[in-house]
Amino acid sequence: MVTVSTRRTSVRIAVQGIVQGVGFRPFVYRLAQQMELGGSIANNGEGVRIHITGAPERVDRFIERLRNEAPPIARIVSLDVTEAMHVEKEHFVILPSSSSTRPKAQIPPDISVCGDCLQEMMDPADRRYHYPFINCTNCGPRFSIIRSIPYDRDSTSMAVFPMCEACSREYHDPLNRRFHAQPNACPACGPSLSWHDPTGLPLPGNDPVAQAARALAAGRVVAIKGLGGFHLAVDACSDQAVARLRQRKHRKGKPLAVMFRDMATVRLHCQVSPLEEQILCSPEHPIVLLERKDPGLLAADLADGLAVLGVMLPYTPLHYLLLHHGDAPTALVMTSGNLSNEPICTDNDEALTRLGGIADYFLLHNRDILTRVDDSLVRVMAGKPRLLRRGRGYAPVPLLLQHPCADIFASGAEMKNSFCLVRSGEAYISQHIGEMTSPQCLDFYTESIAHLSRVLATKITAAACDMHPDYLASRHAEDLHVPLHRIQHHHAHAAAVMAEHGLEGPVLAVILDGSGYGGDHTVFGGECYLVDRRTYTRLGHLRHLSLPGGDQAVREPWRMGLALFQAGAEETPLPLPSSLESIAQERLTVVRQMIAAGVNTPLTSSCGRLFDAVAALLGICLYADYEGQAAMQVEALATGARCATLATEQTGYPVRLVQENDLLQIDTAPLAALLLSDTRHHSPGLAALRFHNWLIDAVAALLLEVDPEVHYGVVLGGGCMQNRILLEGLISQIEAQGRIVHAGEMIPANDGGIALGQAYIGGYRPCA
Repeated sequence: MVTVSTRRTSVRIAVQGIVQGVGFRPFVYRLAQQMELGGSIANNGEGVRIHITGAPERVDRFIERLRNEAPPIARIVSLDVTEAMHVEKEHFVILPSSSSTRPKAQIPPDISVCGDCLQEMMDPADRRYHYPFINCTNCGPRFSIIRSIPYDRDSTSMAVFPMCEACSREYHDPLNRRFHAQPNACPACGPSLSWHDPTGLPLPGNDPVAQAARALAAGRVVAIKGLGGFHLAVDACSDQAVARLRQRKHRKGKPLAVMFRDMATVRLHCQVSPLEEQILCSPEHPIVLLERKDPGLLAADLADGLAVLGVMLPYTPLHYLLLHHGDAPTALVMTSGNLSNEPICTDNDEALTRLGGIADYFLLHNRDILTRVDDSLVRVMAGKPRLLRRGRGYAPVPLLLQHPCADIFASGAEMKNSFCLVRSGEAYISQHIGEMTSPQCLDFYTESIAHLSRVLATKITAAACDMHPDYLASRHAEDLHVPLHRIQHHHAHAAAVMAEHGLEGPVLAVILDGSGYGGDHTVFGGECYLVDRRTYTRLGHLRHLSLPGGDQAVREPWRMGLALFQAGAEETPLPLPSSLESIAQERLTVVRQMIAAGVNTPLTSSCGRLFDAVAALLGICLYADYEGQAAMQVEALATGARCATLATEQTGYPVRLVQENDLLQIDTAPLAALLLSDTRHHSPGLAALRFHNWLIDAVAALLLEVDPEVHYGVVLGGGCMQNRILLEGLISQIEAQGRIVHAGEMIPANDGGIALGQAYIGGYRPCA
């Protein structure tokens, strides 16, 4: 028989982290009831405050269970226990929330619909049968509907939907799954769907989901209002529907993501590892890049020239109802509901105005989206999930920095922008903002900064930005008129990895990227640094190539192909590659002259531009329709060759390091002749594979040259680290040298992670 002391003790427990809107208070209430403890719990601006009274051994056990048994989507960052004056309370109660002058509570992200809600939604006897806005404390909208902290219904866009009596009973019942579920609703009192034509005219019918399913099956384009914004949807198996969407959206070649009905359908079309399946089915439900099986089962133009497809599962009740409707296709293209280089639409009127020329129909609802949040994108590489785009499900969950960092705002980069706010040692990285190339994106950027600053109740007193003088994000930081740190682009890439993994340096950094302002009148992008949080020292880089026409060479990779060819021809006379014969002779002549004279032709060490050059010489991408296209197609070609080629034939090319201006350089001049020879005598695929292996070997050799005693660990960053062959090969070879290697996981390797690195450096060093 267990005896319990009659002595009573009382403690206060302050819990910080993601503990609001995730079922934490009901969990604590049930735990206290079960353990026969008295006291109270309340949300406040810092998290939750618990007062617990009972036998000392039970209180100790309560605290232990509090740490170990919290709800799955809760995240405890700190749990502080202090003795309190003894207060006799027989029962445990939940008190009203209190606010704070400077809230510290973390904002919960949007969470995919849970299994319990799906079961209820598909039960004809349940009062929420087929209700597309079903949710509970374990799932549903959070970040996208929050106005302020504490997270209560009055602070969300659900404030305009008073609960009916049945929903109110659930909401106030501590033993109910919907206890204090702020978006709680039902068909009698909550948001509803409507079906419209492109002018906004409501169309007759009483089942918008069925109408949308039939329209999609007929090949129509449907704009669907989702959780964090609109999608444009078409049947993913229809070549005509996909072509129609691309033509109307002016999205010529950029890959399209596909939402499949269920895991069985995913397995029919794609290779799925257990880890990839786990990520697809996780509470975050991101898009996951998967290798395709038989491309013929889906529309041909979903991801032309690529070996992978962006795949997701239904993550809202509405998506689930739509894809499980008997008339609906089993796979739907779900691409962001926006115009090119503009942010995703969130408002009904805005969507009708901007998407009216694209969509045939609109599936709308009347729950306001207060914060735009794009779908997150994940790829499994080197055995770990790695975020390529941080959005729904992940933003704005903060990174708890392991080393001191002052409060600071970091403005991010020009492409794939996100920004960062550091508050009390927590780095809040924003959702994906996108390309800072339109007034609409700039508005989204400034609105998002204002919203997150308001929710966090933080005032910007210092800022960090990129060194590039023309970045709009940098200009925004300048306009704040606070002390400003200008951070070199690739130093920030390295620091982002350091921040995520709790490093201060010094470490070696290998940054393989598209471009970055270097300060020496060249464009950086294939770099080896020795870095810490204060400084960076450039130790080596890819040998410079001409960048004929500047930014025009990014859009026309054939220019980089010609630059690499010219560099090789200086050593070994080469005939013009057949891959460039389709380019008009007069254009080739002009660009050759530009390269020779150095006119409008800056020099670059960019790894991204080297991939462009290889793609052009292999004849797979002369003109780019979207950023990173050439590099992705080279990777796809190499992936196919790796599967079809014997391991003994998968060696790289000879590596040559040269010393110039006190820097080691990886010589790229011999590449053109080697690539063209393999293309002629073997295949472009083998040439692409050998290029990857050469680059991996070259980086490994460079590291041994600059640090032969293996004193330093290595961080890997930059957009090229999204390439699976490259990242996995580098990790393998560098670890074989006896080094510890770190790369981005929850922070994107591309420019979406730059802001964290800027903040990590700027929050450490004094302003110049």
